[in-house]
Amino acid sequence: MRPSNVVVHITAAAASVVVGFTLGRRVGGINLKRQLNGNDKLLSRQERHLATALIQMGYGHLFSYWPRPGVRDAEKRRLLAAVAHQLDGVSASVETERLALLAPPPPPQRPKLLQIHDDAREDKYYWLRDDDRKDPDVLSYLKAENEYTKGVMANTEKLQEALYKEMRARIKEDDRQVPSRHHGYFYYTRQETGQQYGIQCRRRVPAAMTAQGPSEADDVDESEPEEILLDQNQRKAQLGVDYYSVGGSDTSPNQRLYAWAEDTVGGEKYTLHVKDLTTGSEVIRPISGMSGDFEWAADSATLFYVVKNELDRPYKVLRHKIGSPPGQADEVVYEEQDEAFYVGLYKGRSERVLYISSGSAVTSETHYIMADQPQSEFKVVLPRVQDTEYSITDRGDWLFMTIRDKARPNSELLVAPMSKPTEGQVLIPHSREVKLEGISLGERYMVVSERSGGLQRARVYELPANLDRPTGPLGAGEEIKFNEPAYSLGAYLTGDFDTPLVRMSYTSLTTPSTVIDMHIGTGKRCVKKVAPVLGGFDQTRYVTERLWATAKDGVKVPISLVYRQDVVKLDGTDPLLLDGYGSYEISNDPYFSSSRLTLLDRGVIFAIAHIRGGGEMGRYWYEDGKMQKKINTFTDFIAAAEHLVSERKLVRPERLCIQGRSAGGMLMGAVLNMRPDLFHAAIIGVGFVDCLTTMLDETIPLTVIERDEWGDPAADPAVYAYMKSYSPVDNVKAHRYPHILAIAGLHDPRVGYWEPAKFVAKLRELQTGSQLLLLKTEMGAGHFSVTGRFEKLKEVAFEYAFLLKTLDMLDVPLAGTQPTTEAAAAAAGSGQ
Repeated sequence: MRPSNVVVHITAAAASVVVGFTLGRRVGGINLKRQLNGNDKLLSRQERHLATALIQMGYGHLFSYWPRPGVRDAEKRRLLAAVAHQLDGVSASVETERLALLAPPPPPQRPKLLQIHDDAREDKYYWLRDDDRKDPDVLSYLKAENEYTKGVMANTEKLQEALYKEMRARIKEDDRQVPSRHHGYFYYTRQETGQQYGIQCRRRVPAAMTAQGPSEADDVDESEPEEILLDQNQRKAQLGVDYYSVGGSDTSPNQRLYAWAEDTVGGEKYTLHVKDLTTGSEVIRPISGMSGDFEWAADSATLFYVVKNELDRPYKVLRHKIGSPPGQADEVVYEEQDEAFYVGLYKGRSERVLYISSGSAVTSETHYIMADQPQSEFKVVLPRVQDTEYSITDRGDWLFMTIRDKARPNSELLVAPMSKPTEGQVLIPHSREVKLEGISLGERYMVVSERSGGLQRARVYELPANLDRPTGPLGAGEEIKFNEPAYSLGAYLTGDFDTPLVRMSYTSLTTPSTVIDMHIGTGKRCVKKVAPVLGGFDQTRYVTERLWATAKDGVKVPISLVYRQDVVKLDGTDPLLLDGYGSYEISNDPYFSSSRLTLLDRGVIFAIAHIRGGGEMGRYWYEDGKMQKKINTFTDFIAAAEHLVSERKLVRPERLCIQGRSAGGMLMGAVLNMRPDLFHAAIIGVGFVDCLTTMLDETIPLTVIERDEWGDPAADPAVYAYMKSYSPVDNVKAHRYPHILAIAGLHDPRVGYWEPAKFVAKLRELQTGSQLLLLKTEMGAGHFSVTGRFEKLKEVAFEYAFLLKTLDMLDVPLAGTQPTTEAAAAAAGSGQ
């Protein structure tokens, strides 16, 4: 990092105290021995006086995480000398001296030779993998890395607290989601002031409202008693756990029982509970090891649920009867033998049919029974065919099927008799320009979600009366339009099966999440809620744009960006944070974030590169960024970065930061290896950075199913060579890498914590320069980090503080404000 220009300002009074050596005794409750980790005896009387004065004045971070006496003693004295010189007006890089005495834990090297296809790789850090998460050497190393990270970030602790308070102040803590009307109740989740988790509730729909029928303006009647279904705050406290997440919840069809699945570790293995809503007592013994997926049969007494195997694969569906004898085993109704297929459960909106879906990354198969015949045998809809995916829902005697195969990569919609699913008629034909993403089906209407030109759209269709079969092709329908250049849109029918209401969830980089209900029959709309943003948020201050970069092969790559127009200069001196993902056909669509305002209001531009491998531009876009075309994902991101630097001249490399999570973390690792000169700092969240070693090991969860995404390097030497060419861990070189913060989750079942740990260890071995390299492992969480809404803000505050530290922006206040006391104190003497 470049030397700090920030000077620790010592007041004249304090300076005279220090220079005069009058602080000989313990002052203000300061225990110097504890503060200095036993190094007080190492220091002279003069140095102890200086240390005491600095701690008193709020600069205790200078001494945080000092190693024990005998380790880097010379660096400790140099730090104190640098501060003492500043008392005489001599400028010095205090933070550089502080960091110089903090030594990262040296990861032990225990070389393991990995050989396949006449190729050998030496993995010095393979030992960091511990499937049980109990190896004392591994845990000790991870904790040492966490301590080092805390030490490096010690000068940002007050700033982190200030950023956290700033972001939390924008949240309306006492809030309620827009309710959904279902079987005579309004269901909703609300939050209370000071509480981390949601409270799931319902109230009855009043008789007068029931008689009138659904309206776009419907809302809960506060005079109806509120029924609390699950208070997650109370539940977490009752269990006494650090981590809590609900994977699924649902009331029984008769509205008397409530089932929910909860995870108390972060490993995404859930325990199923069912309680009587009248008495509050649980009516089954908890069922553990399940995926979080379950469905009620129509009798309100039969539950179907999915369990996971030892590799975390959801593979089996069981049937449980409420009230069955305690020793009676639940019956297996479906078991998927193919290790590449994952199993799920769902019901159509009609609630007449219960489906088991089984699918790999490119192939699927669905079985079904009537929900009122829970003892019947599941029947297949269409037998599986390699590289053919379909999804099913129902209306009357007809099945509506969205199907994708090699001839129809952007999918088309068919309708077929339930008795003869193979006799499908096309309702919406395949289009190269338009991707059919899904349908929401009701008694009278259908909402179709599609994507074209990188934007989401929705169309509404009226269906024949009496649940008759529609004839195709259906035509254009009625399009629901929005005018911003980049946005995210979800549109679906809301309410019971006969609802006339379509609900739209809309957001953009400048528009807070907005829920709109529209009555299809009348065309009337009602804005049900705009997510509140406290603290004087003014949408007109922010500008969002859609740019297009040119990739290596000439393909145009969309970029969405946002900035605060009265703060940025747009001359290349502004910092910019570029986000990317680009895998699994997942669309990284633009959305509003109130916490992101913390960066925007400090003059940071935020951008998203919509690169190949994602789904933003349809199936062809995805297929051009997977398997043996995966390099396109990385070169697209680099092209987007270069466009922002060279074409639009919005940022310079020394101000360009990047971030990505999971497969987006692999993207970060790959582009850092390819172009370390192009970026200033990177946040790599739970990064899939050791992808080649993982994809060679079938004992790791997700490996088998993900062969359809990356290829099978164990079976194909060409795939092996291709993956080796971009696998981040395998391509670390002796570069001057940007500043890097790598984040891992100890209990992560998707990306093993050891992947970020190995990446950091190898970077420590080979990188040149003095850039920050930090590993932060969440010891009590998994892939999605902590779960409490305020705890999540603390994680964001930490990541933002890292970026601001690397950009020398610790003392930059919000636009139109002065630095807070906390921020000012954190900035003094930092600057890194």
